[in-house]
Amino acid sequence: MNILAIGSHPDDIENGCGGALLKYEDQGHRVYLFVATGGQAGGNEDIRHQEQIHAAEKLGSAELFWGGYVDTQIPLNQELITRLEEVIRSVSPQFIFVHYPEDTHQDHRTLTSCTVSATRYIPNVLFYEGPTTQHFLPSVYVDVEQTMERKIKLLQAHRSQISKLYNKEVEDLTIVESARSCGNFRGVQGRVRYAEAFVPLRLFINI
Repeated sequence: MNILAIGSHPDDIENGCGGALLKYEDQGHRVYLFVATGGQAGGNEDIRHQEQIHAAEKLGSAELFWGGYVDTQIPLNQELITRLEEVIRSVSPQFIFVHYPEDTHQDHRTLTSCTVSATRYIPNVLFYEGPTTQHFLPSVYVDVEQTMERKIKLLQAHRSQISKLYNKEVEDLTIVESARSCGNFRGVQGRVRYAEAFVPLRLFINI
């Protein structure tokens, strides 16, 4: 199968569904990435660009597409929908992963809104969670115990982001600690050690 993961910034995809993507890769499926911005609001764009390329290589991604949009200014317009449609036609994915619609970051909300329009003919579309996701009530789980440590290595490829704290009041709550904690929490919900959780826009079960 062809799998397409869509994210607003470098490290979003690895954080939200990196463990699942690694499992797809392990089973011989092809994984494609679309990153809408260079993440310039969160650091040096050139550095973050190279970090994303490095993470994609570690993942074994078949291709990395760049949107070329400005961090914090992703537009809600037809042009972005068309751009996503072009990528979808190029990839012909059976599964698409993207941010959950309810999120405190405007880029995540906007990109997902355009993705919902662009993926109207795709059978399987799943929303992943991130540190800024709100009101997330998953019903689909992927056991990522076997890929959790490799997921952490994908996140560590984004070296400029590792030391950033998501909550300045909580010491050492880094991107890595947050991902591991979230994976453990979703694992408890799914009755495994580590899991990634998703909310389906559409999910076909072929019988």
